[in-house]
Amino acid sequence: MVPLTRHGAREMLIGSFVLVAMGVVLGFWHWALSLILLPVLIWLFAFFRDPERSVPAEQSTVVSPADGKVSDITQIDHDPLLGGPAVRVGIFLSVFNVHINRSPCDGIVVDVQYKKGKFINAMSHSKASEDNESNTIVLKEPLGERRVAVVKQIVGLIARRIICTVKPGDRVERGQRIGMIKFGSRTELSIPVWLEPQIKVKEGDVVRGAMDVIAVLGKPILTSDRKALAEEFEPLVGRETPA
Repeated sequence: MVPLTRHGAREMLIGSFVLVAMGVVLGFWHWALSLILLPVLIWLFAFFRDPERSVPAEQSTVVSPADGKVSDITQIDHDPLLGGPAVRVGIFLSVFNVHINRSPCDGIVVDVQYKKGKFINAMSHSKASEDNESNTIVLKEPLGERRVAVVKQIVGLIARRIICTVKPGDRVERGQRIGMIKFGSRTELSIPVWLEPQIKVKEGDVVRGAMDVIAVLGKPILTSDRKALAEEFEPLVGRETPA
């Protein structure tokens, strides 16, 4: 059985009560009418699934922060949060995707910025990225002050709540759960150019959080639990990002 996230307890409880009550009312007309609500109940619980994931061991990999479809890959001339040029990968999450967000790499949280905003359809990535309600998590390398990644949680047309479970000063590991966006939404991952990221996905690819590789770094992120040996940063020959 796939585990469920605790962040959906309220929605699952209220939703189940409402759907069961509606089923009872519909059952007064005909018992079969109550069955039409069963797929909705199944979807409600499926939305809050929180599966375990196998995280790539290679220190040079940056993994997807979310499940969904790669909607855009953009070169940024200057990212103010990273202090220089960066590449941004946008991921659209439909209401059928797992909505848990995960850390793309090892790091320390240096900043968390919440911004109120609109609820534009997350498929309109340019407007949604700029105008929608969002929460931005900035990571630096564990041994140093250089910023290595930015994860931005963005609400969509349906999504109305962002959950962030990390705070400044927290140490996170690649693939670790860092929050959730409830219902359809968008997640962005920005990587500084100085890390020499080789993007391994393209627009339209379907990715899974923590499991699928978004980029392979040409330069190491220094961590406290392992040495950045040269052989750890050799190209992953023949490796494909799973769909």
